[in-house]
Amino acid sequence: MRYKVKIEPIGVELNCDDGQTILEVCLRNGVWVPHACTHGTCGTCKSRILQGEVDFGLASNFALMDFEREEGYVLLCTAKPKSDLIVEADVEVEEGIEFYPVRDFLGKVVDIYECARDTRKVYIEIEDGKISYLAGQYIQLHIPGTDQNRAYSIASKPLEGGNSVIELQIKKVPGGLGSRYIFDELKKGDFVKFTGPFGRFVLRKFYDNPILFLAGGTGLAPIKAMILEAIESGMRQDMYLFHGVRSTRDLYDQDVFIKIEQENPNFHYIPALSEKLPEDEWDGELGFVHEVLERKFQKFSGFKAYISGPPPMVDACVKVLMRGRLFGEDIYVERFFNEKDRVSGGSKVGTVSRI
Repeated sequence: MRYKVKIEPIGVELNCDDGQTILEVCLRNGVWVPHACTHGTCGTCKSRILQGEVDFGLASNFALMDFEREEGYVLLCTAKPKSDLIVEADVEVEEGIEFYPVRDFLGKVVDIYECARDTRKVYIEIEDGKISYLAGQYIQLHIPGTDQNRAYSIASKPLEGGNSVIELQIKKVPGGLGSRYIFDELKKGDFVKFTGPFGRFVLRKFYDNPILFLAGGTGLAPIKAMILEAIESGMRQDMYLFHGVRSTRDLYDQDVFIKIEQENPNFHYIPALSEKLPEDEWDGELGFVHEVLERKFQKFSGFKAYISGPPPMVDACVKVLMRGRLFGEDIYVERFFNEKDRVSGGSKVGTVSRI
């Protein structure tokens, strides 16, 4: 069955095949609507149905309340048409940024290894063609034997003409569907299916403000891509990377950022441990990212900030930045929520399922 989906206020009419979500058909046709988690948790893609009927799908009751459903609101990432539709959406056009349409890909795992405690790097070579994306975006990796996908940020620098190989950085989470697949089943030589690119957490290269990159754990992945892109593009403003992990066993890619720091006097690398263990040989920063950030700076006005990691870390950093006079229009976030947030609730800003 195929339905017509008209997107207002731009008046674009799209064909939606049976089983496709409204978000999917929009992104595949180059209509960029707000989205983040793509699995019904965050509420970023909330829009109103002006005409027609939908299947709400697995939308979280926290992200989409019962009274909102009664008023005609849906989450585009889970809603599927049951008739022709007219949808009122907040279509995004940001000057200076051109998003790429979402596509399906088949890839082969050409390398996989543990780069830190319970953390793996996975390198995927695309079998037919290349993927074009913006630094900071993510893919949805299909989990074999299920109808589920899991989102993982691309850590590789985007290349002109597209990338034939991409790097993912994945943290093991007990009980996680994606974690079980990545750590217990996936091996070098396996073929994988994925879709992308997704996300609005991207580097804005047209600003010349100094930049704060704040990463917690594997929240480093999208920020690594941003930093590599910024350096390659010749961005000369001061850039600071704060990467917070628990102990030295959780720290990785130090060699990459130390080398960048040595070659670029405008780049500053500040790794931090939240807990120094007896076996840790460490004379660097101690504390959570937001604590180290606050020790280094008192005022943040004039900066742009990119924050990626677990929700408590992101929220703590945002509070510190706001106390230092940096506000929403200059702060970009990516919160790494997991699947349980569909049931327990989550944030409505920049969420992505990672396990």
